[in-house]
Amino acid sequence: MPVLVPIALLIVVAVAVGSWLHFTERQAADTVHVVGSSAADRVDVEAAVQSVDATGRELVLRVSVTPRGTLGEADGAAPAADLSLRTSGATLGDLEFTAHERLTTRDVQVALTGGSISDYPFDTYGTVIAFRAELGGDPVPVRMLFSNADTLFSVSAHPGPSRQEAVTAVELTRSGSLLVFAVFMMVVMWALAASVLIGAWYLTTRGEGLVWPGLAWMAATLFALAAFRNTAPGTPPIGCVLDWFAFLWAETVIALCLVTVVVTGVDKALRQDARPT
Repeated sequence: MPVLVPIALLIVVAVAVGSWLHFTERQAADTVHVVGSSAADRVDVEAAVQSVDATGRELVLRVSVTPRGTLGEADGAAPAADLSLRTSGATLGDLEFTAHERLTTRDVQVALTGGSISDYPFDTYGTVIAFRAELGGDPVPVRMLFSNADTLFSVSAHPGPSRQEAVTAVELTRSGSLLVFAVFMMVVMWALAASVLIGAWYLTTRGEGLVWPGLAWMAATLFALAAFRNTAPGTPPIGCVLDWFAFLWAETVIALCLVTVVVTGVDKALRQDARPT
């Protein structure tokens, strides 16, 4: 009982902290940033980040357009005239919709600026998302409802001052859950390396020789650590912060310990064989 009570309390605290972190991250993910005009006759643009490709330095933005008031037909299902959506320079392509035809959801690519994937999991990126609408060749007010659906990134939006256009500067950082998991991975890597180091020190200082179960454990840890590293969310490339802070050093320590144990063990076995019987 004296042992079970602290363990139970630790579990309760861990679950409570995890629930709070999940709730706050869920609230941030459900946040919708509203930018632009609130006029009755306007074009609503729902823009949601679907995925972020940090390696390719771009994100996929799903755009759903709804003309309001006299600008639309069938409760906003179709525009009253030809509708054009001009985007920012970072967005790869404008959007065109034909008059009286049903509006469909479009996916557009947006280039990212700043940051580097080599800073994973502490990398940050930025971009500017803007929409300017023309109906029948005439400019009309735009309101953008911006949100994020990529669980690997947290998004903060900073609306621009324009009311006729919808402009927002976007900053993308790794989500809290990803940061926690990445830091946990680094701690585990160093803990495994320290465990192998202690085991190697024991085998070499005690003159245990070639202890095959111990060697098998060290070799398995060496290769298992590489597989564990590849489970990092977002598939970061080799050479990122995760590697230089933990993975490469842990692999080096484990490999050196394995070689040291083998060399000292073989040396002891040879000396024992050389003794006269």
